[in-house]
Amino acid sequence: MTVKKEIYVTVDSALETILASVFLVDGENIPLLKACGRILYEDVQSDVNVPPCDNSAMDGFAVRAESTTGATENTPRHFMLRGEIQAGGYSNTIPVAKETAIRIMTGAPIPPGANAVIPVENTEEDTNRGVISVFMELREYDNIRFAGEDIKVNQKVLNKGIRLSSADIGILAALNRRNISVYKKPRVAIISTGDEVAEIGEEIRFGQIRNSNAYTLLAEIEKYNGTPVYLGIARDSIKQTRDIMLKALENEIVITTGGVSKGKYDFVKEVLTDLGVDLLYDSIQMKPGKPMIFGKKNRTLVFGLPGNPVSTMISFIEFVRPAMLAMSGASKLSKPALNAIIDSEIRKKPGRREFLRGLFSIKNGIPHVLSTGSQGSGILRSMSIANCLIILPEDSSGCQVGDTVSIQLINHEEVD
Repeated sequence: MTVKKEIYVTVDSALETILASVFLVDGENIPLLKACGRILYEDVQSDVNVPPCDNSAMDGFAVRAESTTGATENTPRHFMLRGEIQAGGYSNTIPVAKETAIRIMTGAPIPPGANAVIPVENTEEDTNRGVISVFMELREYDNIRFAGEDIKVNQKVLNKGIRLSSADIGILAALNRRNISVYKKPRVAIISTGDEVAEIGEEIRFGQIRNSNAYTLLAEIEKYNGTPVYLGIARDSIKQTRDIMLKALENEIVITTGGVSKGKYDFVKEVLTDLGVDLLYDSIQMKPGKPMIFGKKNRTLVFGLPGNPVSTMISFIEFVRPAMLAMSGASKLSKPALNAIIDSEIRKKPGRREFLRGLFSIKNGIPHVLSTGSQGSGILRSMSIANCLIILPEDSSGCQVGDTVSIQLINHEEVD
């Protein structure tokens, strides 16, 4: 149903509505070296053991552990050297028997009969006699890495929906995966609005501002596995706004900045309604970021973000980011949250949930947070300085130094 009047929703309700509107993009097969940070499209099951065979965890000598019983520096046990095995190769050595040893390198296969490896630093070799003196007692399986110790054959090793890390890429390489299926990157159209906005490099008139919002959003979209489609600035004209919006609606997500309040030249809501976008709400019980539109047309999600730079970025973090991740099949959507002792006094009027920029640190093992200072919604540097958001609930009247507050770590990966 198209919104005719202002619909004012809570932060939680707004996010719930957004996530209920998300559809999944398709998958694609890409080279492994391009997959780090992408969202896995399928469960991955191993068809091999990693490592493939029992192997040595040390440079040393493969022996039978029971032959070392009682060995010390003063009472060494002596072994006849019967061969050598290098990492990556397996020589035709005779089986290890009582009081015989085979020189072995880290990663080399354990020879038949051996059940332990003595580190080379705990031995002394008589090269003339071919004898190894052992100065420590071993237990069975000391310094042996077993076949499948890391990954067993038929084991599920990676779950669909994870964001692939560097370690995950290494695991896939160990499984001989040259390519991997990941979710496609949703295409995200970006439109800035207003005659007051000037592009980088453009001559700027008195009263104009640079188009920082578009570049903030371009970077955030790349960061969260989207393909940004920048469509430029819609000037204060219904026709121009409509023409650009028509192009934008060809993408999976549309983001506009500015033009969503009640000013004379705020045309975004009017244009979206005219183009058949179902507007589900246009105001959120939060600060900064109260004037925000969310709607959909077919499978395209539309976010009309406020124009102030901090409002734009916080609205993206809280609403667009989880929508993009959910659309990309991610199983983790939430930024980590924890309680911290606040080292700043903050005043607040009850009524809206507030997101303040903060600096999180650990003092004597206890989380602490400090306000970045002035919290104006136009002070983008406060987001540059911040590593977290201090979240004060709707009914809060502020906090005093020493109070416990909830914080959201914005520079960390998502968690369950």
